[in-house]
Order: sequence, then C-alpha cells, then structure tokens
Amino acid sequence: VCHAKAKDTFTVFQLNLWHGCTKVPNGDQGIIDVLDQMDADVVFLCEIRDGKQFIPHVIEELEKRGKHYYGDTFDLAIGVLSKFKPDSWTKCCIVPGDEGRAMVKMVATIEGQPVSFYSCHLDYRHYQCYMPRGYNGTTWKKMDKPITDEEEVLKANRQSFRDETIRAFIQEVQSDIQQGRPIIMGGDFNEPSHLDWQADTKDLWDHNGAVIHWDCSMMLSKAGFKDTYREKYPNTVRYPGFTFPAGNKLAEEAKLEKLAWAPEADERDRIDFIYYYPLESMLSMKNSKLVGPSETVVRGKITENDSKDKILTPSCIWPSDHKGNLATFKIRKKR
Repeated sequence: VCHAKAKDTFTVFQLNLWHGCTKVPNGDQGIIDVLDQMDADVVFLCEIRDGKQFIPHVIEELEKRGKHYYGDTFDLAIGVLSKFKPDSWTKCCIVPGDEGRAMVKMVATIEGQPVSFYSCHLDYRHYQCYMPRGYNGTTWKKMDKPITDEEEVLKANRQSFRDETIRAFIQEVQSDIQQGRPIIMGGDFNEPSHLDWQADTKDLWDHNGAVIHWDCSMMLSKAGFKDTYREKYPNTVRYPGFTFPAGNKLAEEAKLEKLAWAPEADERDRIDFIYYYPLESMLSMKNSKLVGPSETVVRGKITENDSKDKILTPSCIWPSDHKGNLATFKIRKKR
C-alpha cells in the first residue's frame, strides 16, 4: 500500500471510526493497522471515543512503527493526525445548538506553502436521503410510500444542522483564502452529493425517480470547492463511490451491530468526502480512491461490489461500517 512520494506530493485519508472502533472485534487494533498501511500524511477521523486517550494512544502505537504524527481533537468526536508539524490548531465552525459538532482545523506548511485542513462530522439526524427510498430518516421506520418531491425532501433535510455547519465553514475559510492558503476538508457528511442524485441515477439505487440538489455539496461547489472522488471519476453510474454502508463481514459475523438501517431498500450512498479549494492552482488533486472492504450492503445483505470503483482493501481488520477516502495532492511550491 505504501509508496514513496515526492516532496511536493502528499496524501490525505478520511474515515468514520464507527463509535471509536468498538463495533468490530479487535477494532482498536484494526485502526492502528489501517493507519499504518495507509501511511497518509494527514488523516481526518470522526466518531472518536474519548479523544484525550485515543489520539495519544494512536500516536504512540504508530511511533513504534517508525511513523511520527501530531494530533488533536479539542475533546470532540473528530480529529486530525498529521505528519506535518502544525503551525496552528483551532476548533471552529461552531453552530449554536450543535456545538458538539464543531470542526477541527489545522494549518501546516508544506514545501513552504501553508495549507488549511478541516476535519468534520456533520449532524446524523434527519438523514432524509431515505425518504425517496420509503424510510423516515429521523425515526428510521418504513413509511407508507416513498417521498420523491425535491422540495419536500430538502425541507425535511434542513431540520438537521448540516447546512448551518457548511455555511459556517464557508465563512470561516474566507480568512484562509485572503491569507493565501489552499484548503482541504473531509469527513462524514451524513448527506449525499447533488452530483450523485441527478437524471442519470434517478432510476437507480432506489432513488425512485428523485433528482435532488443536496444543500451541502451544492454550497461547497458554488464556493469553489472540488469533490476529489467525483473529480477523478465523473461517471456516477459506473463509479458511484458508495461509502455507506460498507460490507463489514466481521461485524455481521459478530452480530454486534446492524449494517443496514433500511433493510428493504438499496440504501447505498456516498456520504464520506474529501473536498479541496485549489486557490489559484496552488493545490491540485492527483488521485482519489476508496478504502475499505470490497463488499457492499444491498437490502440488508452483504453482497459483492457491482461497480467499477477502485477500492483499496487493507490486509487487516476493518473497524468501520463506512469506507474511507484516500486522496493524493500536489502542492505548488511557494516562490
């Protein structure tokens, strides 16, 4: 998995830890092995349990393997690990009413160019991409019929704090842009991308004819941010890039936790992302891959992957019910 990288090239890995890696036997060891194999320069993690202990433990274990990281969580359930020495750490994008889902920001200098990194985990409530599939995204119960009207779905979806957090993020990054810093942000959005819910997919994956311009991805796109996976693989039908639910066979065998929340529907979606703001071509994306089990979950059953997606599968315990993202970037040296 590990490859030598040029000095002006670096990797970013993003993953939801599924309740702190507690839902899979030996998941705590699994995440150390995953991080070791990915060997990413910057890591965005969410669903961390007890950041005061978890991050120092991860840093200590990776140090034993010859890999030195810095890290912080600000006592949130999200955090950043970095091989680059941070110039600064900040807790930011705090939304009244949802303060526990702030973002962790790190600024680090790479090849003389400061870059801002943001780790996030958006509100899981009102997960209304289930409405077109005939499930209530608040109660998780099956409804009498699917709701596919875009206006009705988005109205229900906006009861979450996801849109408020992304608005706060877009406001926050204005200072980065003014100071000449490219931006990379990633995490579990608990919301799909509008790029994946257009006319070409309206009759696939139980969208039931719905075409929906999901708020968070729309706002980021309008603000100039690029979706790494969809930039690399613009064909949504051939490369859907589903990150949830991941076909974690260990979880199924252990019967510790269900992998399906809408067991009679095809609930697969791409809800985990890495976005970047290139800032006058100072930053470019060279590659993007999914990381995790090759299997997926369809109608409550683990099945083989039926897409063309490029999935990197670590040779160790997979601790999550999500797949992660691994993106490779190139930085233009500051003159």
